[in-house]
Amino acid sequence: MTKLKKNLLAAGVLLAALAVAFGSFMLFSPKDTSSVSVSAEPAADAKPVRDDSHRLTSPARSELTVVEFLDFECEGCGAAHPIVEKLRAEYKDRVTFVARYFPMPGHRNSTTAALAVEAAAQQGKFEPMYSKLFGTQKEWGEAQDSKAGLFRTFAEGLGLDMTKYDAVVKAPATLERVKADQKDGLGLGVQGTPTFFVDGVKIQTPRSYEEFKALIDSRLAR
Repeated sequence: MTKLKKNLLAAGVLLAALAVAFGSFMLFSPKDTSSVSVSAEPAADAKPVRDDSHRLTSPARSELTVVEFLDFECEGCGAAHPIVEKLRAEYKDRVTFVARYFPMPGHRNSTTAALAVEAAAQQGKFEPMYSKLFGTQKEWGEAQDSKAGLFRTFAEGLGLDMTKYDAVVKAPATLERVKADQKDGLGLGVQGTPTFFVDGVKIQTPRSYEEFKALIDSRLAR
């Protein structure tokens, strides 16, 4: 091997190593350290579902449970949202669908969004705010300025008690509630969003409605 080839090979290896390191930084380090972020350790007793987890469907006789760890600012979660909505409409009487917070630190408003949804949940409006944020994601996602004010206008539009909403958004317990979901996710091996669990087992994210439906049908047929 010539000296030039050796130098090129060494340079390629270095660039690859830097790319891996940079990718890890983008995944686990926040872009803006002044933003609200979640720093959590994996839960020692991690569970896909807990008693206080937010259920989008609650069948009288549930045959299957589908859990999604999600980030409201994640484009992948935004793309998965209509698929999940279609599935839960179709299987609402047979499958329990659960949504759990997993804000990624690379997103400026991911935790802010989770806090807004949890504050709405405290007034019985989890699903309307959940749907509102995914429905408007293209308007605010990837923004570098805080969208807390925008989320507050969404809360007003849902008719929430804004005094209570503001207090819950600011309460340390609300951030701890978001962190509790993330701790479970980390303990279960969640590294990105969306990540789905079917009856407690992590699955490879289906690429389409048809693929997800086929998976659910196969599990229900057992």
